[in-house]
Amino acid sequence: MEIWRPRWGVTPWRPLKELEEWERRANDLFGGRLWRLPVEEKAWMPAVDVFEKDDKFVVKAELPGMKEEDINVSVVGDTLSIRGEKKTETEVKDEDYYRCERTYGSFFRSIPLPSTVDVDKIKASFEDGVLEVALPKSTKIKPKKIAVSAKKKAVKAAK
Repeated sequence: MEIWRPRWGVTPWRPLKELEEWERRANDLFGGRLWRLPVEEKAWMPAVDVFEKDDKFVVKAELPGMKEEDINVSVVGDTLSIRGEKKTETEVKDEDYYRCERTYGSFFRSIPLPSTVDVDKIKASFEDGVLEVALPKSTKIKPKKIAVSAKKKAVKAAK
């Protein structure tokens, strides 16, 4: 005996495969620019970490390839502002190709500050493409640890 196998049968529906095929056709139709923006049109924004230590808040920003004089750090009210400009280097052009994947341009990041920051003691340093801003906590407002005690329930005597 042999297992029956139809020559033309129902093929399983694969929605993801169909979606990928539709995306491929749309990209072909629009020159491959339907879903992805070209690198030149993307805005450059540095990655920023913000964390708290016992005595200060710390903001670290990745600014690879930048120079210290191209970075501006300021505090206005309760907002820390980091702005700068990553300038282009000389471009490489050839008869057969042109491609530039590194991003350049100006950026601006604003980070809200808690009211406990001592604005007069803020310090910023820049080393190996990483900007670090130390925001010391005010000595006027120090956290106070409060002890928590549990109430004991009165035990009723059984009759």
